Amino acid sequence: MYLTQEIDYAMRIVFCLAKAERRMDAASISTEMCVSLRFALKIMGKLAGAGLINSYKGIKGGYELACPPDQITLRQVMEAVEGRGYAFSRCLCEGSDCNRGMSGCCVFQQLWQGITDEVNQQLESVTFAQMLEREKQRREELSAGAI
Repeated sequence: MYLTQEIDYAMRIVFCLAKAERRMDAASISTEMCVSLRFALKIMGKLAGAGLINSYKGIKGGYELACPPDQITLRQVMEAVEGRGYAFSRCLCEGSDCNRGMSGCCVFQQLWQGITDEVNQQLESVTFAQMLEREKQRREELSAGAI
């Protein structure tokens, strides 16, 4: 099981904007994150709609974070793209009924819910400021090892 490509790209786009600390045009974001411009624009539309990034039109237009990176979590980005939170199994999604008629008492559903809760807690606990710090530490480790 993997995150969708759209979620992966959305995380990378927000990270790119957090790292840049400035407004960037869509083409630059697309190039830097190796995402097609069309797909990047679609994703950025969703991120802007969720209030995570701001979009500006015109000659000095572009995109920037709507708030500091320490206020944006991985979970928020995932929910902005998917329109819902992470769920380990489709049986946990709103509107889904157990095909065996066991909703709420199925042992699998209970197990999947526990896993879902743990993953969502982790996604909520990681901010993009922490991701920037992790990258900085990793670069320092690599450069220290290269000496």
